[in-house]
Amino acid sequence: MKQDELFNSEHRTQNTEPQPVTCLGIEFPSDEARRQHFTELLRDRLRNPDFRKIEGFPIGSDEDILNLSDPPYYTACPNPWIADFIEEWESQKPEKPADYHYHREPFAADVSEGKTHAIYKAHSYHTKVPHLAIVPSILHYTKPGDIVLDGFNGSGMTGVAAQWCGAAPREYRAELEQKWKAEGHTAPEWGLRHCVLNDLSPAATFIAANYNLPFDVNAFSKAAKKLLKDVEKEIGWMYETLHSDGKTKGRIEYTVWSEVFTCPDCAGEVVFLNEALDEESKRVKDSFPCPHCQAEVSKRSLQKAFSTEFDPIANETHQVPKRRPSLICYKIGKTRYEKKPDLADLEMLQKISQMDIPSEIPRTALPYMHMTHERARMDRSGVTHIHHFYLPRAAQALGVMWRIAKACPNTRIRNMLMFFVEQGFTTLSVQNRFRPHQTSQSNQVMTGVYYVPSQIAEISVSYRFDSKLRALLKTFGSNFSASDSVVVSTNSTASLQVSDNSFDYVFTDPPFGENIYYADLNFLVESWYGVLSNANAEAIVDKAKKKGLPEYQELMRRCFAEYYRVLKPGRWITIVFHNSRNAVWNAIQEALQNVGFVVADVRTLDKQQGSYRQVTSMATKQDLVISAYKANGGLEDRFKLTAGSEDGVWDFVRTHLSNLPVFVKKDGRSEVIAERKEYLLYDRMVAFHVQRGVTVPFSSAEFYAELSQRFSERDGMFFLPNQTAEYDKKRMTVQDVEQLTLFVTDEASARQWLRELLKPKPQTFQEIHPLFMKEISGWSKNEVGLELSTLLNQNFLCYDGKGPVPEQIHAYLSTNWKELRNLPKDDPALVTKARDRWYVPDPNKAGDLEKLREKALLKEFEEYKEVKKKLKVFRLEAVRAGFKKAWQERDYAVIVAVADKIPNNVLEEDPKLLMWYDQAVTRMGGE
Repeated sequence: MKQDELFNSEHRTQNTEPQPVTCLGIEFPSDEARRQHFTELLRDRLRNPDFRKIEGFPIGSDEDILNLSDPPYYTACPNPWIADFIEEWESQKPEKPADYHYHREPFAADVSEGKTHAIYKAHSYHTKVPHLAIVPSILHYTKPGDIVLDGFNGSGMTGVAAQWCGAAPREYRAELEQKWKAEGHTAPEWGLRHCVLNDLSPAATFIAANYNLPFDVNAFSKAAKKLLKDVEKEIGWMYETLHSDGKTKGRIEYTVWSEVFTCPDCAGEVVFLNEALDEESKRVKDSFPCPHCQAEVSKRSLQKAFSTEFDPIANETHQVPKRRPSLICYKIGKTRYEKKPDLADLEMLQKISQMDIPSEIPRTALPYMHMTHERARMDRSGVTHIHHFYLPRAAQALGVMWRIAKACPNTRIRNMLMFFVEQGFTTLSVQNRFRPHQTSQSNQVMTGVYYVPSQIAEISVSYRFDSKLRALLKTFGSNFSASDSVVVSTNSTASLQVSDNSFDYVFTDPPFGENIYYADLNFLVESWYGVLSNANAEAIVDKAKKKGLPEYQELMRRCFAEYYRVLKPGRWITIVFHNSRNAVWNAIQEALQNVGFVVADVRTLDKQQGSYRQVTSMATKQDLVISAYKANGGLEDRFKLTAGSEDGVWDFVRTHLSNLPVFVKKDGRSEVIAERKEYLLYDRMVAFHVQRGVTVPFSSAEFYAELSQRFSERDGMFFLPNQTAEYDKKRMTVQDVEQLTLFVTDEASARQWLRELLKPKPQTFQEIHPLFMKEISGWSKNEVGLELSTLLNQNFLCYDGKGPVPEQIHAYLSTNWKELRNLPKDDPALVTKARDRWYVPDPNKAGDLEKLREKALLKEFEEYKEVKKKLKVFRLEAVRAGFKKAWQERDYAVIVAVADKIPNNVLEEDPKLLMWYDQAVTRMGGE
């Protein structure tokens, strides 16, 4: 198959005769023969108890798993053929020149781009990064034919993006190439990339498979239209209502059900919507008269009415909120009408409620979950089992649709019909809100939660599915096509069934703490499949499952360890992060670096500006994109020989600098690259050593002094010799440099802020103080408040007027005052102007200051060691210095003991403390 072919013709043309296919080197007379062959092989695998022991193996019977699967491309369990596909794809790659060397700089993608695209909207999921946001990253980091991995695939957009690289329309290609050219990037290499998708959730992998695997659009169109026609024949009468003339039949679009309350004064029943909805404005009134006693009431003053009902399926009684049909919206021809339910409507609803619930509706009881029993009490909404999510008419409709879909003899078309029908599982449930100001009442479910509203919009089959079918046919028929270059697996990312160094690139959007409870939220849909997520392997902070931040971090560490194992040396991983909790952010960073990845770039999307800004503090309230790399084999091999020596330090720094962007231009200005600043280079170097159990041979001051001698400095950033010329050339094309924004929250950030303030402009205490006071409003409540004088005395130098004026002050004064130029450094006028100015010391003198400061910090740390009670307010830099010294001396027990005295949130939210602590716990466990 040509890598740049636009779309697989199977998406548009129905073959009247079965066509021979080749899969994994085996020829089959038809695609169905291929499917049957691999299904039997998968059936044999499922009989093997060891196969079911793979971490994250879903909960379901063999038959239910086989019914969902389309092997070898997609399995609703661990996919045993992934390694075979990787071997085949690798064999198809062109031979690389002997001197080929892979090199890329980090690339930040706009993760909001493409949210209005038809492909993105074809099927919803809890979180999605649009395929158009992923395409640029794949183009940047890979070549045609390369293999991409997404271990938390969600709806499968990474697979779509990998194929889009070879199938993008001409207009899109031209637009992206023009954008890249303007930003100084080289033109992308268009062409298909292969992709392996993996997720713990059968709901996610089913959506991903149907997004990415080829199918006959014409055959699907015929089958889906027939399904809707058959549903209409069987239950269409349930959605009929009489017009006001008493003769003409209208087609119901939706029926609004209102909760019933009781009046606090007379105990009379109040159908809320009947009394509270203003007919003209369509707004709910704040207060209104009780229809029985005329007392003024509001929703808050009313009491919810319940009825006790016997559930023959669950064989138990349960309380259900009383609901009444309040409004019917229907159509005659193209004209829409509204009416109050009449006697005929009520009799029809009564008749439907007496029918048996279709056998296709799941009867599963809701297990104890955070989203159903803690965040929301679904039992108070009358929902204790899956079938309680559906009003009687909706249950009849979905039961018929699911039965017809699952009866389709063609496996691939059957899965697409299920992909189509399942988009009503939530929208046709009691979770669909009536929102009178919305143009459509379809898909008005509150996202990310289980929630039953007071007013339910019970929509009809045609209202939900007619337009959805048109959208799917348009999307898959003209906008998008899949090829057989994507394979899908269902299991934990912590247990990928592939060899080391298999993938060329990883793009991933993993779960973040307790942002989204995927297993809980997918329980409804997966109950219909009969195949459930194995929540034991879910990386989440979840009180109901007794998983806290440490358990989440360990699960993420194991997943990242697998990513590290299967990624080729020298290659990149992109992680999209959506969480505002600093502790989760630091847990992710620590897990990422703990397994060996080196972070090269962290950027946040400025949603108002639509641009990326580098992250320079621990606080994050926005979506982040993290770019990290797996050190190439050469560095790791050399480091084994030079670990703990100066050579090892500078080998890492050279390699790391080579992986950082040289020049970033934005809005006609050059941007300071945070990772090239001395303090971040030092942090990355320390992390690289610590995570490999190696002693760090330098103090920060010694490192900074040597750094400035070994590498060229430009605009406060450090470069390799060959990068300096490139930076200088590009720097001439802009007027100035956009400086980093620093937020002062503790001693370390205050030091860095002062350094950035004083380096270009030495200033007096009186000048610095008002600026400093403005910056410290966000000072951490657990951090000892430090006087500006203490910070200055321990980290900077002040010229007292004795001796020659220091070069740092002289350079600033002679640049900004003409009369002070060309004067000797001991000139009285120059000395007077320079006196009492604080300045950044040169690296050699900084080393002396650093030693004095460290001595003071370690003295404070000794006091913390002796304290018996918890530390509420302390000097964080003292704890960091103490942890570092204890780690160097292999005194891990001291680290753990002091960490136990520190508030958990401080330990979790400080990446340096977390690194030392985690390493200490690990080392203690191994000794």
